[in-house]
Amino acid sequence: MTTPSTPPPATGYVGETLALLGDRDPIAIMAETPAWVAARLEGRSLAQLRQPEAPGKWSLVQVVAHLADTEIAYGWRARMILTAEQPPIHGFDQGAWLERFDYASDDPSQALQTFTALRQWNLRVWRRGSNPADLTRTGIHSERGPESLDTLRRLAAGHDLRHRRQIERILRVLG
Repeated sequence: MTTPSTPPPATGYVGETLALLGDRDPIAIMAETPAWVAARLEGRSLAQLRQPEAPGKWSLVQVVAHLADTEIAYGWRARMILTAEQPPIHGFDQGAWLERFDYASDDPSQALQTFTALRQWNLRVWRRGSNPADLTRTGIHSERGPESLDTLRRLAAGHDLRHRRQIERILRVLG
């Protein structure tokens, strides 16, 4: 199987997420996000952390639990791309994870600690896979097709920015 020389244009979720990142350094964004999140949760009551933005929307604890679980997925994908030839990269249903793993009932402190620890561990993988040859390695995403390590790391950073924006919206609702 060969890697296409020009990736298809990013549209939908991928395009929006990459646009949030723009030309910023993905590693820098990923490195700063745990402290950024911690600063916004600090001093909040458990009731505030569990209050959804609106009916049917997420709470702060749900966002942080999602970040922790997504960190597992991104870390696995990066490791597979760096150590196998065009490995399958599986998508997942974030809503199913949210419900099945009951993010709403998670301990906010544990979710944040888990996200922070996983992010620190994954940053070493991202940094070690940052040479030009590594960045062009690809996996085959189950929904999107071929995806380079560079695209994956940019998506991971854009995902952070997407949820940072969501956290800011929730905080505005909380007042």
